[in-house]
Amino acid sequence: MNCRTVLALVSQRHDLSAFKPMIEDADPGLDVVVWPDPRCHDAEIIAGWEVPPGLYARMPRLRLVHSIAAGVDNVIAGQALHAIPVCRVVDPLLAEGMLQYVLWAVLYFHRRFDEALRSGARHAWTRPVQTPAARCRVGLMGLGEMASRVATILPSLGYTVNGWVRTPREFQGVNVFSGEAGLLPFLRATDVLVCLLPLTEATRGILSHTTLDALPRGAALVHCGRGEHLVERDLIEAIARGPLRGAVIDVFEQEPLHTDSPLWSTPGVLITPHMATMARPETVVAQVVENAARLRRGEALVRRVDLELGY
Repeated sequence: MNCRTVLALVSQRHDLSAFKPMIEDADPGLDVVVWPDPRCHDAEIIAGWEVPPGLYARMPRLRLVHSIAAGVDNVIAGQALHAIPVCRVVDPLLAEGMLQYVLWAVLYFHRRFDEALRSGARHAWTRPVQTPAARCRVGLMGLGEMASRVATILPSLGYTVNGWVRTPREFQGVNVFSGEAGLLPFLRATDVLVCLLPLTEATRGILSHTTLDALPRGAALVHCGRGEHLVERDLIEAIARGPLRGAVIDVFEQEPLHTDSPLWSTPGVLITPHMATMARPETVVAQVVENAARLRRGEALVRRVDLELGY
């Protein structure tokens, strides 16, 4: 008789089978099955990403949902959770990866590499006007775990950094705006807008024409939050009309981005394939296994998500 706890690796878009031997080696008490194996419906624990909607209602023994990344929106969307706890992965190196990506993207616009590349495509030797970092106002939407690392480093490099958060707080070296009343002043003071928000009902679709049109003319967008933050047609229109100079986009509502998406051919848009940062597999395994052991022992789970806040 198998007395091991069944853990299901579930994703409707990604192959998670590489995690199976890693998890079973780390904890022989776990019997790991991979979607779409029918035994997934008998699992007590899900470790997943982009879980099929409505799955949890067909899993009577489910006791824990564990994202294999920092975000949890696509393991809870369309699910009947009731009182099932949800946990996420926290990798200290995620913040370093995000810092590197955002710094590159800010430099891309601040140093006007976008203009140099367009000139190069025409075989034209055109030197873009250069300005000091202090004249490039970087606006961070969100000051959470990863954004905080960005907000710590950019001011030390000379950039003027503004931040926008849901509730008032202070952050050294950053001009912090908060709440609905602070959003418009924040946007008007931003030359490069960086979205690092969590996905909640309040932030879904926040990068719409209302937000983009409030930016100064010639501003740029760096989007590495969640795909559902962006209203893609509004971005395309904002660039076509001219208020927005360009965008670096790493996350999309549908991934991979469809080959027919107009974003691929929108002038000024640079697309990267959700590569800004990612948790290391060994960190994912260690944290999933730790919470599985805690669940079996009846102990408090770690890195548990407040579902009302969404993070």
